[in-house]
Amino acid sequence: MRSPIRGLASSDGEEGSDRTPLLQSTPRVEAAPVCCSARYNLALLAFFGFFVLYALRVNLSVALVDMVDSNTTLADNRTSKECAEHSAPIKVHHNQTGVTFPAMHAMWSSWAPPLERSKLLSISYAGAQLGTVISLPLSGIICFYMNWTYVFYLFGIVGIVWFILWIFFVSETPETHKTISRHEKEYILSSLKNQLSSQKSVPWTSMLRSSPLWAIVVAHFSYNWTFYTLLTLLPTYMKEILRFNVQENGLLSALPYFGCWLCMILSGQAADNLRAKWNFSTICVRRVFSLIGMIGPAIFLVAAGFIGCDYSLAVAFLTISTTLGGFCSSGFSINHLDIAPSYAGILLGITNTFATIPGMVGPVIAKSLTPDNTIREWQTVFYIAAAINVFGAIFFSLFAKGEVQNWALDDQHGHRN
Repeated sequence: MRSPIRGLASSDGEEGSDRTPLLQSTPRVEAAPVCCSARYNLALLAFFGFFVLYALRVNLSVALVDMVDSNTTLADNRTSKECAEHSAPIKVHHNQTGVTFPAMHAMWSSWAPPLERSKLLSISYAGAQLGTVISLPLSGIICFYMNWTYVFYLFGIVGIVWFILWIFFVSETPETHKTISRHEKEYILSSLKNQLSSQKSVPWTSMLRSSPLWAIVVAHFSYNWTFYTLLTLLPTYMKEILRFNVQENGLLSALPYFGCWLCMILSGQAADNLRAKWNFSTICVRRVFSLIGMIGPAIFLVAAGFIGCDYSLAVAFLTISTTLGGFCSSGFSINHLDIAPSYAGILLGITNTFATIPGMVGPVIAKSLTPDNTIREWQTVFYIAAAINVFGAIFFSLFAKGEVQNWALDDQHGHRN
């Protein structure tokens, strides 16, 4: 009997052939073992790379507090007394607009077999969450017991070690990898056959007219609106309305990131299992995981406006919302690789450009809507963020695709992956 959830994938007619992820016309090569494989070594090194990247962002924010305090004390004792009762909050930067994410997407276009994309990419990008979880309290401990300079020494050394390992063990493609087994190379290349394009020019016009691309743009924009509301504005709400600053507690600050990290890892495994073992179509999995990862946080965001003065419940809602957002890592976040593997890095650059707008516009709008900092004003802020997130989830479900698009192939014949 057909699963009702699986039936979501057959609504627009293109998912029938999408149900078999690998090429029908290409002999299937048995999956290469995971243990000691070059592709999973790449995932682990990428994981630690993003770990270092986000750890370096967080430790600067933490160490900056000590740097400013020590410089202020040395420069003028009078001003230090004047600001003695002020506790500077630790601000963690969450922008993702650098070259690392598009570059990693581009690399996975040559390394990730379709049935392992969710696992490999979720492992890679989960390093960012764990880097925040560990760096946030560890940097504070180092600053407290030692000196802020040791924060940079420690993570700087870790970054250098990672760089050496990356240069030594990583190659751009399986063909150029020095130690990859013949079986694994054949497995990766055969699974990606007829998915990659050898065009030298980028099909910009067709790309920008592609509705599946704009489905990802809208989803990414909407997700980030709620993401920034949760991680930037909700702590402000808790401080101004509930009189509790979650940033003063290192454990509570790191808890949402830990939940998101765990959800990313587990959802990646679940997504690929649904496709490989249960024969769910690619688009069905992307839709379901995006719906959970976007509507779930929206619900808890609205609920945050009705918690009264219970800051413990506010922390719980913040953690649950951020955790559920981890489902999107196996939803729209990697859909770039589904629709155009050869141009995945470019596509992520486009979608991420639009996704930075909420980080600039959202806080400004929220501030204009909360002149008196009342609970009713903040409820409006949460309603708007939740509505945008729900709209993005629905838009993605309606217009997203799970197949390689014609414009991303040389022969202009789409392949159902």
